[in-house]
Amino acid sequence: MHEKFEADLNDLAGRGRLRSLRARAGTDFTSNDYLGLAESEELKRAASDAIARGVPVGAGGSRLLRGNHDEHEALEREAAAYFGAETALYFGGGYVANFAIFSTLPQRGDLVVHDELVHASVHEGLRSGRTEHVAVAHNNVDAFDAAIVRWRSAGGKGTPWISAESLYSMDGDSPDIAGLFDVANRHDAMIVIDEAHATGVLGPQGRGLAARFEGRENVITLHTCGKALGTVGGFILAPRVIRDFLVNRARPFIFATAPSPLTAAITRAAIEMSRTDPERRERLARLVRFSGEKLRQRCGIAPSGSQIIPIVIGADRAAVAVAASLQERGFDIRAIRPPTVPEGTARLRIALTLNVDEAAVAELFEALAEDMRKAA
Repeated sequence: MHEKFEADLNDLAGRGRLRSLRARAGTDFTSNDYLGLAESEELKRAASDAIARGVPVGAGGSRLLRGNHDEHEALEREAAAYFGAETALYFGGGYVANFAIFSTLPQRGDLVVHDELVHASVHEGLRSGRTEHVAVAHNNVDAFDAAIVRWRSAGGKGTPWISAESLYSMDGDSPDIAGLFDVANRHDAMIVIDEAHATGVLGPQGRGLAARFEGRENVITLHTCGKALGTVGGFILAPRVIRDFLVNRARPFIFATAPSPLTAAITRAAIEMSRTDPERRERLARLVRFSGEKLRQRCGIAPSGSQIIPIVIGADRAAVAVAASLQERGFDIRAIRPPTVPEGTARLRIALTLNVDEAAVAELFEALAEDMRKAA
């Protein structure tokens, strides 16, 4: 009965791409807990305080039924004020929020132009949606412009949409965001910026790299809670009419049990910490600078300039082997393989968080340099 599944798994194993779950072990160089909030005493106290005042763990239904709670609405008000948007809509995760945007908002006759490296959730949303879409070269602003011009020249009459990330999760690089907004304005386009890996870390008060564009009528941003904010969930920040349309038309919102009110309460505390306390961001920025210097010195590799450092190995099995060696030395490093990254670019994804210090970073790059010499 399950022969086809077994054959597929065997094929993945043969290509060095079989995945499996594993327990946490070693020094954290792989999580997205950039500010070290996930296990912080501050968020533990926020959880305890919320429970003490009677906030429930579960919502008990969808937001449109009995699942809507005061904590959801308070969180959305505070998130909109923090990020600078007219409204916010809270989802159970960033993936489902992105899926909701692209499966719901672009309409027949529109065109979505997206960076070729946008997250899988965008691709899945587009596959479930109703509009034409095209990928363009990574971080190439002119390619976005040219794609829209070609579409208009061929008779396209709907609304163009631009989709990009402010910080790419597997490369640690950023586009020319101001340039993308210039393209959007020139073509009367909607623009969607996924701030998932910038939220809480980059921009004024950790509000992301597109913060100065928030609140415009053609701007939608996605901010996740499960990375630097240390909780779980995701926000769509948008004009009120977009929020109302999603509430009425987005199936991932309408038919999903609402996120935990308790988690919403804890996330409110995380946002307040991000808004009022820059100390964690400053410490992470110092760690990023230190790491860049050590990476150049020990490994001869140029840093990304962000808390996400890709070490491109190339072959799947080679990346797995280097990761395994580092794991044996006590570092939690994972190999990232296709289809998560393009063919031939299997890599180590090193994530810098406040769960490590400079000494751990220096030890990691010493070990990495040694393993790369052996592999050469």
